[in-house]
Amino acid sequence: MRNRPEMTDPRAHLLRHAPDAPVLYFSPARLQATAREFIEGFPGLVTYAVKANPGEEVLANLVRAGIGAFDVASPEEMRAVRAVAPKAVLHYNNPVRSPAEVATAAALDVRSFSVDCLSELYKLSGKVSQTSEVSVRLALPVPGAAYHFGDKFGTDPGSAAKLLRAVAACGFTPSIAFHPGTQCADPQAWASYIAAAAEIARAAGVRLNRLNVGGGFAAHRTGAAPDLPAIFERIRAEVATQFGPAAPQLVCEPGRAMVAEAFTLGLRVKAVRDTGAIFLNDGVYGGLTEIRDIGAPDRIAVIAPDGTQRSGAPRARIVYGPTCDSIDRLPDPLPLPGDLADGDHILIAGMGAYTRSVSTAFNGYGLRDVVTVARL
Repeated sequence: MRNRPEMTDPRAHLLRHAPDAPVLYFSPARLQATAREFIEGFPGLVTYAVKANPGEEVLANLVRAGIGAFDVASPEEMRAVRAVAPKAVLHYNNPVRSPAEVATAAALDVRSFSVDCLSELYKLSGKVSQTSEVSVRLALPVPGAAYHFGDKFGTDPGSAAKLLRAVAACGFTPSIAFHPGTQCADPQAWASYIAAAAEIARAAGVRLNRLNVGGGFAAHRTGAAPDLPAIFERIRAEVATQFGPAAPQLVCEPGRAMVAEAFTLGLRVKAVRDTGAIFLNDGVYGGLTEIRDIGAPDRIAVIAPDGTQRSGAPRARIVYGPTCDSIDRLPDPLPLPGDLADGDHILIAGMGAYTRSVSTAFNGYGLRDVVTVARL
């Protein structure tokens, strides 16, 4: 990654440099504003899920905005946070760890973990600080998300109650964690999990220290932006209803919703075929993986080399990436202007989450450049 001198906006950079490689345009002001929205609106501790975008400039700007705790899923993410914020609080909520990873977490003073089975709990016992918080990760068949994590992580309510008692018996500080699923905009998903968590705590006879309501907060992809305040209020009200005076402290761990709007992805059209299909300088092995998996945002602008915006009637276009691989193609056509041409630039808003994290260098292509801009 290279950070260039700050530009006014993405279009100014396109006109001045006409980049041939894909570029992520980063707005620190937008990222800090989103962080403040979470800090001021969420009724508990706000952490950032580093996996969504581990860029040094992202972590540093979140710290400046007041984020002091981070959800890390690997030792590499722990080290990335420690390099920017040595005193930050680290929550290691990837519930599956090797003994070596547990040792690294202990060495880096991680004091909060999640587990979803006894074997993972026993990996921690005697290896991390006895004062550590250990959250039992719950999984429910709750609708409302683009895709769910329940098949991979988490346990059912009956097993969760037994595991919560075991956490307490080991002397750790007991908590519960859940994740409603990726790109979730339905407040009822959180309400269902909160009600289940309260019932599990009662069944286990354990008072929770904290309830981690996960990430999953939706970013703005299509239509109106998600109503985060409505979700925050539903969480607050449901915790009060279900737990009463014994309500645990709350934690959330937004990733996508925190960072998505702070970046716009800039691409270039390499070729337009007679069929209308187009080749771009990035594809599903790079920053377009998210579009392949959960669909494209609807805020896409096509800019001609002279800086004017293409405005032809939309045409559904098959989109191929630059690699010599036939599956480097978006599964659904994108509606793009009919007057689109070779050499045009495409700006896609809301692309700060996972574009960078999952981008590869396959065939020598990939997303490498980040350009700081005053606004998007």
